Amino acid sequence: QVQLAESGGGSVQAGGSLRLTCARSRYASTMAWFRQAPGKEREGVATILSGSGMAAYTDSAKGRFTISQDNTKNTVSLQMNSLKPEDTAMYYCAASSKLWFGPVGLSAASYEYWGQGTQVTVSS
Repeated sequence: QVQLAESGGGSVQAGGSLRLTCARSRYASTMAWFRQAPGKEREGVATILSGSGMAAYTDSAKGRFTISQDNTKNTVSLQMNSLKPEDTAMYYCAASSKLWFGPVGLSAASYEYWGQGTQVTVSS
């Protein structure tokens, strides 16, 4: 069992930045950030392999978001820059005991463990 707790959400104006952090109770092979806006499906934003640090992003996040990890502290972060109103959503941290990469790493079905979420609101 992996327990996850997100922090760092909030409200920001378009063009601003936020940093989300996920604290996990123990090591997991693959970590990811997802988001879900009202009335929409949960979307994979970024994923990272805990061992190698290899990361992948959804197209809308490329060049603006950066996923990183600190395995000594058991944390995974998502630095979000140049935020847009369409980034408004509940953001969730996810963990898997398996290795996932590429498109499958951005699929919610690949993850067994989920945090409670943290709200990000971007105003225009």
